[in-house]
Amino acid sequence: MIITSRNDLAGHRIVEEFGLVRGSTIRARHLGRDILAGLKTIVGGEIQEYTKMMAEAREQAVDRMEAEAAAAGANAILCVRFSTSYILGGTAEIVVYGSAVRVEEV
Repeated sequence: MIITSRNDLAGHRIVEEFGLVRGSTIRARHLGRDILAGLKTIVGGEIQEYTKMMAEAREQAVDRMEAEAAAAGANAILCVRFSTSYILGGTAEIVVYGSAVRVEEV
């Protein structure tokens, strides 16, 4: 599956469009991570526990979007975008979406 943020794909032409596909996940903070993050705010620097958690959430959302596109018959997803929103105290939703298409090499 080709996944890109571009509107087109060099060397390919779109032969069929399947419409919008998306994937999402909601993640909650972990008490143990919060304690470590709180300590990190005192000394400064990257909070690696949260960086890893958000990277895993993005990958899960992409996997879900890719599965939806494959089920529709697509072999590429164009115009991919990410969005993150606050849901409830300590939780966030990661959403990824794009246009599912079938492309052929030119």
